[in-house]
Amino acid sequence: MKDRLVTLIGGGGFLGRYVAQELYRAGARVRIAQKRPRDAWFLKPLGGLGQTQFAAADVTRPDTIARAIEGSDAVVNLAGTFGSAMTKVHVDGARNVAEAARAAGVAALVHVSALGADADSRAAYGRSKAQGEQAVQAAFPAATILRPSVLFGREDNFVNRFAGMIASAPVVPVLRAEARFQPAYVTDVATVVVKAIADPARHGGHVYTLGGPDVLTLRDLYRWIAGAIGRDAHFVELPDALGGLVAMVPGTPITTDQWRMLQQDNIVPAGAEGFAAFGITPTPLATVAPAWLVRFRRHGRFGQLDPVA
Repeated sequence: MKDRLVTLIGGGGFLGRYVAQELYRAGARVRIAQKRPRDAWFLKPLGGLGQTQFAAADVTRPDTIARAIEGSDAVVNLAGTFGSAMTKVHVDGARNVAEAARAAGVAALVHVSALGADADSRAAYGRSKAQGEQAVQAAFPAATILRPSVLFGREDNFVNRFAGMIASAPVVPVLRAEARFQPAYVTDVATVVVKAIADPARHGGHVYTLGGPDVLTLRDLYRWIAGAIGRDAHFVELPDALGGLVAMVPGTPITTDQWRMLQQDNIVPAGAEGFAAFGITPTPLATVAPAWLVRFRRHGRFGQLDPVA
């Protein structure tokens, strides 16, 4: 990977920052391409002198993508959204990136999809992710497609969100308490991205599903977080009928589409290729999360942990 130029589309996001750091360690040059490059300037000090470049690019505008990947040895598409532009970003945008990579003669393309990608999904998010995969495979058959589960890490909006709720309220509502997840550590997924780039002959054309070693229900996850931060919260499990109504109210922490995603377990299907294909043993949540969840304790790292009732 040394001195190879890798363009990260959406590289300033949660996963992107970890992919960039893994590339820095491998000696690659990294070009961060996104709508507002200044939002990713925090990455520059993490690399060596001249190791990081920035480019303004929008996946919905093919001309900007073509310019952004010019001269690249590899491209990683990390662009994603939960908003109203899911089709434009996940489908049209994915196609634009794949077509530009093919036209530029890029050696390796990694497309980051999602574990919930399913053409028959009730949620627009799941359907758009599946359609995006199809668009990429049609335009760049040798692309590596990754389907990570929900990611956890120091800056995540998953474990941290729940920890914030538990720390700030004595009573915490739980939607779809039986929904199962298989969260993956962001650093593990970033390592997979770099390994896929480094060996397109082996990994090109493959679809990998990346889930962590723990299969947890939302109920399990809430209680584990409460224990990790020493909070004795009271959890109220809402029935589905009420949960669906909550999701319909603007401004609530969950959208109707996210509610639909919760109707199906987010776990790795039996027999799917995953971390093992890259020689990676996935990291359990409990081995790393307490290090950053300490800020949610009553007295920070000086607080004592109380057993959760």
